[in-house]
Amino acid sequence: MAITNMDPGPGVAALQGWEGQAMAYGSNMTVLDKATPDMLHLMDPYWYQFPPMNPLWYGLLGFVMVVLAVISICGNGMVVYIFTTTKTLKTPSNILVVNLAFSDFLMMALMAPPMVVNCYYETWVFGPLACQLYACAGSLLGCASIWTMTMIAFDRYNVIVKGIAAKPLTINGALLRVFGIWMFSLIWTVAPMFGWGRYVPEGNMTACGTDYLDKSWVHRSYILVYSVFCYYAPLFLIIYSYTFIVQAVAAHEKAMREQAKKMNVASLRQQSDADKNTSAECKLAKVALMTISLWFMAWTPYLVINYAGIFETMTMSPIVTIWGAVFAKANAVYNPIVYGISHPKYRAALYARFPALACQPSPGDSDNTSTASAATHTEEKPSA
Repeated sequence: MAITNMDPGPGVAALQGWEGQAMAYGSNMTVLDKATPDMLHLMDPYWYQFPPMNPLWYGLLGFVMVVLAVISICGNGMVVYIFTTTKTLKTPSNILVVNLAFSDFLMMALMAPPMVVNCYYETWVFGPLACQLYACAGSLLGCASIWTMTMIAFDRYNVIVKGIAAKPLTINGALLRVFGIWMFSLIWTVAPMFGWGRYVPEGNMTACGTDYLDKSWVHRSYILVYSVFCYYAPLFLIIYSYTFIVQAVAAHEKAMREQAKKMNVASLRQQSDADKNTSAECKLAKVALMTISLWFMAWTPYLVINYAGIFETMTMSPIVTIWGAVFAKANAVYNPIVYGISHPKYRAALYARFPALACQPSPGDSDNTSTASAATHTEEKPSA
């Protein structure tokens, strides 16, 4: 039965904007047509205005997820294995590194396979409960990663800024921090399971996340408060730590230059092991800062998507929601690469056990390697 003389609604206008795909699939089809009946109650009516995504997007997304999963699982698994089985790497500071790698490992091991399967079927096929658990796991592991990064920044701050006056991090202290990170993350993760906020499928129907389209303040407030404690607060604390780290480094470099002038020498870099250790600590600080920056680059798209939904600042299409998932999952790939390249003792242990996976420095880089190796000295302070 044909329906005529009706005022075109936003759904029709959206379909006209997607003219190419609408012609390919039929103007009456939507992105939710392949959704299983038990999932429809979780879907916001907003998504009915969009036609099905081109299957090419699902194939591309599935391929990217497979590549990221293989790299992340192998890389982070190698970091956990090497750091936990090499005696010289069993230090309090490296417990935080292992926790970060473990979180990233679980991120891809648990979340990539379901996403790849859903890309094959072009919709979520595991049911409502699995959707809740999937989104819950993503929130837990993401929050654990960022707060582990924050603890790493505090550790660098403690060593570089406070110096010999700092209270050294102990094994028990590191384990207590790790326990606190997971408990804090779990609180924010399970809140939507008890009514504050909600987990629903994304518009592309291959993953699940927070409901940013529901305009009730119960759901809006959760996203806003969650972003404060799991995005802005860590960002502020990290900026605070590295501001003082940079100031301490700048003051140290200035003092060294002034002392060199008084002694009429070009540099004091070779004067003492303490200077080498300070230089190595600065290098580790740069590595940690780069890793943290990559993390925020990865998770900011999700923040933008959530804010765009609750504040209605832009049109959210199913394709746009893909990028949040891709960038967020990609952060699990960065850390093993960064630490594998920059940590001399990790690189040496990797070469000893898996020679084909490690890159040995050239003879011309021996000086840089010896300087970098001093970075591990402060991590091997006695844990009193």
